[in-house]
Amino acid sequence: MLSQWQAELDSLTARDMLRTLRTVEGAQGPKVRIDGRDLLLLSSNDYLGLANHPLLVEAAMVAIRQFGVGSGASRLVSGSMAPHAAFEERVAAFKEAEAALLFNSGYAANTGIIQGLCGPDDLVFSDALNHASIIDGCRLSRVRTLVYPHRDLVALEQLMERESHQRKGAWLIVTDGVFSMDGDLAPLRELCDLKERFDALLMVDDAHGTGVLGERGRGSAEHCGCLGRVDLQMGTLGKALGCAGAYLAASRTVIDRLLNRSRPLIFSTSLPPAVAAAAIAAIDLVESDEGRQLRADLERNRSLLARALTEGDLDILNSQTQIIPVLTRDPAPTMAMTGRLFKEGIFLQGIRPPTVGEGLCRLRATVMASHQPQELVAAAQTILRVVKECRT
Repeated sequence: MLSQWQAELDSLTARDMLRTLRTVEGAQGPKVRIDGRDLLLLSSNDYLGLANHPLLVEAAMVAIRQFGVGSGASRLVSGSMAPHAAFEERVAAFKEAEAALLFNSGYAANTGIIQGLCGPDDLVFSDALNHASIIDGCRLSRVRTLVYPHRDLVALEQLMERESHQRKGAWLIVTDGVFSMDGDLAPLRELCDLKERFDALLMVDDAHGTGVLGERGRGSAEHCGCLGRVDLQMGTLGKALGCAGAYLAASRTVIDRLLNRSRPLIFSTSLPPAVAAAAIAAIDLVESDEGRQLRADLERNRSLLARALTEGDLDILNSQTQIIPVLTRDPAPTMAMTGRLFKEGIFLQGIRPPTVGEGLCRLRATVMASHQPQELVAAAQTILRVVKECRT
């Protein structure tokens, strides 16, 4: 068996498809130290630079001194502690929802939400480019799932019209708010219109929008002007909020159903209380004047890098956000570019199947509010040169 597994790994290596780890030797920031070298980090989801922010660090340390390091049990046993409850109250207010529930990760949240709410008689309509955790949540729930073409409202409406004549259970439309590989946005206002017309629920995975989009940083639904119309607002704490874990903000009925049915929640030891305390500090910061300035800095940096790459004739797909992909198509040149950029001081990861489809490999660049404009200008020039050299 081990020899067979090793042969599979060798095959991945030969096709430039083997995944390996690089160890960051210090704190997260716009630059990181790897293998004793300082590199410009263009691969992080720490969009606002909060992962090492003094306010979050202090909130976590205060909570550790008061509540200890671990929670000791699952939420439904003895692992529901004051910081967990305080965070849920805070994020519910932030998302203008009745209630909220804290999960251990984005993957656990999406699988647990769909599994906890849906069953064989229900129907899920899922965007073709939704995150893998949404896909797996549909599979684990055994719910009937219809995949509609990416952002295609006409196709979705036709599917819903067709299915309305044989409807049995509940309907759920589920979509990323910001799509993690393309950096484009879901048409949330129009999806709200459809879900209301067909008496469905709408779930938005706002992992990459929370803290970043909207006037107050409340995410893609606020950005699209439909914050109060989205039934289930899921988001993660490990991206713009700089922490770890995830949440769902929804009605009290939805939250109570999940408390009784969501297996990832019921059977997992809860997050350390210090994580919840730091996440509260992160939301407070997002809504502050400093948070508004960080979002402005992020938008400046996003626009700068996107414009430089497109003016250099690189295809950044339909990116509208801080996620800026550079389409490279095939694994071998993609990983050659990644290696060259690493040698030249830029940590920019290549993305290959199965994360993206065949022929859709890319360099997935992400910008942070803490990047300096001159760093991004220089990085864009290096990326343009390396991509050109690796393609010839």
